[in-house]
Amino acid sequence: MKDLNIIFAGFGGQGVLFAGKVTAYAGLIEGKELSWLPSYGPEMRGGTANCSVCISEQPIGSPLVTAPNVLVAMNQPSLQRFIDGVEPGGLVILDSSLIDLTIGRADVTVHRVPASALAEENGLKGLANMILVGKLFHELGFCPPETLDQAIEKCVPARRAAMLELNRRAVALGAEQ
Repeated sequence: MKDLNIIFAGFGGQGVLFAGKVTAYAGLIEGKELSWLPSYGPEMRGGTANCSVCISEQPIGSPLVTAPNVLVAMNQPSLQRFIDGVEPGGLVILDSSLIDLTIGRADVTVHRVPASALAEENGLKGLANMILVGKLFHELGFCPPETLDQAIEKCVPARRAAMLELNRRAVALGAEQ
């Protein structure tokens, strides 16, 4: 497996930290070296939020991702902030429901997923983040499907058990995109 250096970015409240946590947890279950480093403004909801996720076969020198090979952007300011740092040959997955910006780089692969609209249309309001995780999984296959499911089970708290199946549906929907 190639090392993954991922930045998940969006507004606070969009679930970018949760998306990163699920992805990192899948790496943990698989016995990989990993780091998950959240970053958010003091205003939290509505402010900026992002997290760096590193998954590797080798020890990780720094948890901070400055040159991601994957960017998952959930809003336009986040895309604008991080797009220039994506490594050539990298992957960009964005929520095209909220981002209409043209990517001026030919050296990255861009997947536009109308995640917010899909979530709304499919009774999965608030799960655009997990639709994008499903797309990430589809594109990179960073773990076996059962591992991703175990990571979701582990990350959805018991008090929100009703959200477990909705998260699974969101990931499956994203994988179809």
